[in-house]
Amino acid sequence: MEVTDFINVPVYTNKGMYVGEVRDVLLDIEERKVAKLILTDTNKHRVEGGMDVAVPYRWVSAVGDIIILCFFPEKVEIPEEKEEEEEEEEEEE
Repeated sequence: MEVTDFINVPVYTNKGMYVGEVRDVLLDIEERKVAKLILTDTNKHRVEGGMDVAVPYRWVSAVGDIIILCFFPEKVEIPEEKEEEEEEEEEEE
C-alpha cells in the first residue's frame, strides 16, 4: 500500500462511528513507518468544532476501503488554557 492511498479514506471507530477523513500522513523517517494520520472533516460530536486531529497510527486496527480505529477518545476538546493564550497573543499583535 502506498502512503497516498490513505488520502481521503474515511475513518471510523471499531463501533462504527464516523471520526473523519484522512487529509495527510506523517511519517517517522528514522523508523521508516507511518507515525500519524491527520484527519479532517471530523465528527463534531467527537471532536470539538470539527477541527483537524492527529491520530497515532498504533490506533489503526484495519485498513481497506475505510480505516477502523481500535481506540478513539469519547470527546476531543480544546484545552481552555490554549484558547486563552491564543487570545492573549492576538491582543498583543
